[in-house]
Amino acid sequence: MTLSPTEAAERSEQVAPKLREHLPPTPFVRFGAFSDELGAEVLVKCEHLQRTGSFKARGSMAKILTLTDEQRERGVVTASTGNHGLGVGNALATLGGRGLVYLPENASPSKVAALRRLGLDLHAEGNDSGVLEPKARAYAAEHDLTYVPPYNDPDIVAGQGTVAVEILEQLAGEPLDAVFVAVGGGGLVSGVAAVLKKHLPGIRVYGASPVRDDAMAASVRAGEIVLVDAQDTLSDGTAGSVEPGSITFDLCRELVDDWVLVSEDAISAALRMVIDTEHQLIEGSAAMAFAAARARRTELEGQRVAIVSCGGNISASTLVAALA
Repeated sequence: MTLSPTEAAERSEQVAPKLREHLPPTPFVRFGAFSDELGAEVLVKCEHLQRTGSFKARGSMAKILTLTDEQRERGVVTASTGNHGLGVGNALATLGGRGLVYLPENASPSKVAALRRLGLDLHAEGNDSGVLEPKARAYAAEHDLTYVPPYNDPDIVAGQGTVAVEILEQLAGEPLDAVFVAVGGGGLVSGVAAVLKKHLPGIRVYGASPVRDDAMAASVRAGEIVLVDAQDTLSDGTAGSVEPGSITFDLCRELVDDWVLVSEDAISAALRMVIDTEHQLIEGSAAMAFAAARARRTELEGQRVAIVSCGGNISASTLVAALA
């Protein structure tokens, strides 16, 4: 299965009106203190304010909208570190149906509790959601259920790309020079980059990954999907290996202009900066995009820059540790 950037952009534009019936647009606003720090005009797409606290609600809803009532009632299966599972749960609660989530044993406790509140069945195993994906897919096939991938699916990529459809609407014709996006499996950056580069061909797309778990960046460097020796990271929303054959791999190779690997200290510092200056709570994967922009500040001076703040689901214990 392949998906070209043009196809990805068109799918996002087609699904955007359908998603709007179920998910509200999120703010796209200037962060003043960070703009002053970088010497650039920084506009933040606040997906941490999206329903379920993450952009993942978009892709999940886009996929589950393609299913019949009977398919949803029979049940869907997915693998997730938390945010994608929350998106699936929200979509099923909205449209009807039942779901099972394979998740790593080290998933954020706050996300696990939220998954339970949505009425999802949970299966915890290991510490790598990427390893769990084939297991969840196999379980779905064995039990005649629908598998909802966290990123490796055209409908998922299309749903995530609606972030960029909204950005273009909110720009109202104003220019944009660069965008920073956190990257795990690559669904978000693939969709966002495909849409933005269709309409703003000169835009520079930066993919941000933690030094401790840079599976997609390492795969792009290697020219093939590879496993990395991943460690725990504050950016738990991007954790996990990339599924072999993922459609997002070629999209990332073609669409991401630069990769920024971010340390845990830099993630913590960016998280603290957003809380102190904007009084908004974001999770580690979102803070990573801010940290990546900091790392490229000399390239951004005088430009208009977008940051996708991808989520706000952080547990109290993780927040305390990050700010210590």
